[in-house]
Amino acid sequence: MRVEGEAVISNESGLHARPCHAMVALALEHASGLQVSCGEREVNGKSILELMTLGASKGMTLSFCAEGSDAEALVAALVSLVESGFSGTS
Repeated sequence: MRVEGEAVISNESGLHARPCHAMVALALEHASGLQVSCGEREVNGKSILELMTLGASKGMTLSFCAEGSDAEALVAALVSLVESGFSGTS
């Protein structure tokens, strides 16, 4: 199954190391593959280094595309994490 979703970054610091780590940790709990895009750039959502290259800041939209048996749960969890402002990750 292929599932897509979007979320706007609301935390002041944008997508830096801690939020990237939180996203990758969450993604690695799922079997589905994950691509994350911001603007014209698309990266592997299970790679912290690739996520950091997005350079996404507050107000930018992250798009998620997951494919696999648990894709729906993965995208829902990522959207929730981003919309919470990466709560607990500073």
